[in-house]
Amino acid sequence: MRQVTIDRQTSETEIRLNINLDGNGKSNIDTPVPFLNHMLDLFTRHGLFDLEIEANGDVEIDDHHTVEDIGIVLGQAIKKAVGDKAGINRYGNEFVPMDDALLHVVLDLSGRYYLNFEVEELKEKVGDFDTELVEEFFRAVAFNAGLNIHIRKLAGYNTHHIIEGIFKSFGRSLSKAVTINDRITGVMSTKGKL
Repeated sequence: MRQVTIDRQTSETEIRLNINLDGNGKSNIDTPVPFLNHMLDLFTRHGLFDLEIEANGDVEIDDHHTVEDIGIVLGQAIKKAVGDKAGINRYGNEFVPMDDALLHVVLDLSGRYYLNFEVEELKEKVGDFDTELVEEFFRAVAFNAGLNIHIRKLAGYNTHHIIEGIFKSFGRSLSKAVTINDRITGVMSTKGKL
């Protein structure tokens, strides 16, 4: 079973995260950042993962540390859950429309970190949420999971729809990448290792 729990405590945040890559899309997410809770719920549902997160952070300063550290822990959990990556598809690719918005996420569980974030003209805030934290979150996930992620906005003007499309597309792309393919022997690499 590809399920792991990660605990992280710093002077700024306290996070406990459990993910099951072979779940059914169930989530139990409790952080002090309501918009991120909503986005992680979408990621979980569309990726068909089971995800539990309990987090506290110094949100009286701002949401940055909490959002980034949740990204760190999620990335660590993904990396640990896929293990040696034997038999997985490795790549994932998904277009997701969300009303006016069209998002595209392509990723590779290569073990090498890279984030290309081509999402322009977001409004500064969605409610109380600082939208520049979306890129910070995905940078933390990519680095800690060893993921190569390309996120592109192809259309859209509503910032909530754009960000929602990103999280849905990321969930669906990651689900494809971690799916075990019976036709793959070992890892999907001519090097024999990822």
